[in-house]
Amino acid sequence: MLRRLHPVQPDRFAFTPANLAWAEGQITKYPEGRQASAIIPLLFRAQEQEGWLSRPAIETVADMLGMAYIRALEVATFYFMFHLSPVGSVAHIQICGTTTCMICGAEDLIAVCREKIAPNPHQVSADGRFSWEEVECLGACTNAPMAQIGKDNYEDLTPETLAALIDRFAEGDVPRPGPQNGRFGAEPKGGPTALTEGERLELNGAVQRAVDLGDTVRRIDGTEVPLRTPWQRQPEVAETATPEPTPGAGHPIDETGISKEEAPVKPAARMKDEDGVATGGTAKAEPGQPVDDKS
Repeated sequence: MLRRLHPVQPDRFAFTPANLAWAEGQITKYPEGRQASAIIPLLFRAQEQEGWLSRPAIETVADMLGMAYIRALEVATFYFMFHLSPVGSVAHIQICGTTTCMICGAEDLIAVCREKIAPNPHQVSADGRFSWEEVECLGACTNAPMAQIGKDNYEDLTPETLAALIDRFAEGDVPRPGPQNGRFGAEPKGGPTALTEGERLELNGAVQRAVDLGDTVRRIDGTEVPLRTPWQRQPEVAETATPEPTPGAGHPIDETGISKEEAPVKPAARMKDEDGVATGGTAKAEPGQPVDDKS
């Protein structure tokens, strides 16, 4: 499917201060010379900020990463997650048109989009609130036909359920993503045939997470998500030096309560004979007691 940049482009692009800080933090994940590895998150952040990915945005990201413009353009035009044209202010609907979804009714879903949004893909509705396009496989073949709206998948659609979803988005609601026919995840339409015992969750993990976040179509400017760069070395905080504890402190060796390490250092007493003449040896004192009155 051919993907080209929109013929009408803005003059310039700049990240908001919060998004710029976020983007610079992402770049630091990668070693010197490998900054181009941050291309996808930075392009997506630019799209989150503006709603779509313009040529100035692509080139700004390329400059930040030291990449040739054509290399960044290759990434932007390859992935359907990047919108190369302006989109509706409320929601952009991507209808999967690949084999399984096509067989199961994707063309009927496209007809709903043509009727309720705009006659042509990438054309914003008259009120500026919605847009749509057909995309390649979105990886939910078991739940065909399906569409990705904003960040989440809406599966097991019919023309009626898709029309109702669009109306709810227009009213400011955030419909629950996932299967729209009551099916749990990708289980058989007739119900589970295995692991039927035990407590059953109401929602599968992906849908529960989406419900908890509640941001299917909400755009971000960087202030909603704190900048987290745990891979960066944090500035070292100088600590006040504390003296090492005295070895043996608090552990007396005898009934005097004085330990060997705590006792004051005294010169060894000289041994004397019966006449009081020093013999050259040293005398041992009883614990905690001096050898003589001179010691």
